Order: sequence, then C-alpha cells, then structure tokens
Amino acid sequence: MPSEKEKMLAGELYDADDPELVAERERASELTRAYNRTTGDDASRREELLGELFGSIGGDVHVEPPFRCDYGYNIAVGENFYANVDCVFLDVCPIEFGANCFLGPGVHVYTATHPIDADERAEGLEYGKPVTVGDDAWIGGRAVLNPGVTVGDGAVVASGAVVTDDVPDGVVVGGNPAEVVREP
Repeated sequence: MPSEKEKMLAGELYDADDPELVAERERASELTRAYNRTTGDDASRREELLGELFGSIGGDVHVEPPFRCDYGYNIAVGENFYANVDCVFLDVCPIEFGANCFLGPGVHVYTATHPIDADERAEGLEYGKPVTVGDDAWIGGRAVLNPGVTVGDGAVVASGAVVTDDVPDGVVVGGNPAEVVREP
C-alpha cells in the first residue's frame, strides 16, 4: 500500500494531515523562516538554505525574501533564476523552472488542488498536478500558475495573469483566464 507521500507525489488523492507530510512541511517552514530572516549581505547563507530547501538548484539563483513553499524538495530551478519578493510555491507535486527564468513580485505557483465534488472534498483529501516553466520565461508580478500547466520556452506571462492552460513557446499571455495577446 503506498504511503500518503507516495500518493501525493504521484498526483493521487492523499491525506495532507499524514504525520510524515506534516513534519516535512514544518521542516520547509523552518528553512523558509531562516531564509526570510537573511539580508542581502547573507548571499552564502541564502545559497546554503536554498540548497537545503529545493530539490535541485542551478547556479546564479536569487530568491528575494519573503518566500513561502509547502515542501521545497519538489522545486527545481535552473541556471540564472530570479524570483522577486513575496513568491509562493505550493509544491505538493514538482515545480520545475528552466534556465534564465525571471519572476516578478508576488508570483504564485500552485500544484495543489482539491476535488470538485463537495462530498469528496469534505473528506479532506487533496491532490496535485505538476507545473513546468521552460527556459527564458518571464512571469510578471502577481501572476498565478495553476496546477498542471506548462509555460513554454521564451514565453511571457503578463502581470496579474491567471494561467489555467498551457502557454506555448514564445507567446505573451495576459488576463484572467490568461489568453495569448501576442504571437512570436
């Protein structure tokens, strides 16, 4: 029988109150609290904490505090990654960023979701869908990437956009729900 963590990582319904998952969220919370207390002069400490928190990390990675996430180990960022202040990553499933990705302030990336059926939702189970962002993408401030979306290479997500469907390579999307506003 799979553990709740195994179910979570597989994108199946799982119980988030499982003691192993609660402990792992607390670990991530402790690491993000420590990270959020750092200053710009603490570059090596920031790098060390992100290395402990994230599943994989490229070189030249900058995440401006404050930052929040659920687990951290499901987050992978490529080379030359920048996230401005107040970003939130709900990483019950993988969140992957390619090289040269830039995020404006307050970008939220959600892999966590809940059943649509009210009775099933009342049981307290949830599930997730991974989010992938290609190389050279730019995600504008206060944009939201919803569970299961892929943002293509070189794409731009305008500030405040709510991405509910995949974004093709090289386009600009904006609005709620996000729609293509400029082709390459």
